[in-house]
Amino acid sequence: MPLLFTKNKDKQYMRIKEGFVLRTICGQNVISGEGSANVNFSKLVSLNETASFLFKAVEGKDFTPEDMADALTEAYEVDRETALADSRKLCEQWVEIGIVE
Repeated sequence: MPLLFTKNKDKQYMRIKEGFVLRTICGQNVISGEGSANVNFSKLVSLNETASFLFKAVEGKDFTPEDMADALTEAYEVDRETALADSRKLCEQWVEIGIVE
């Protein structure tokens, strides 16, 4: 699935949409929308520890799945190939649910 984001030279960057924040609610890490344009409680997004780590790592920045994979390999004992595959999958999920642009 191609990712649709801003292009800079040969890379395609994405960014978390303004208004989405990571919160801990009842012990669960969730992405919630601030402002009426982003609020849809039927689509509250729960994140595991690793996805929460990545959200924090890229929040407020332009990023690529490769950037996320770099963060994973620096913080966790994971090989580059696995980190990149997981990062791409997570990015695709974030695009699908509409939290990145």
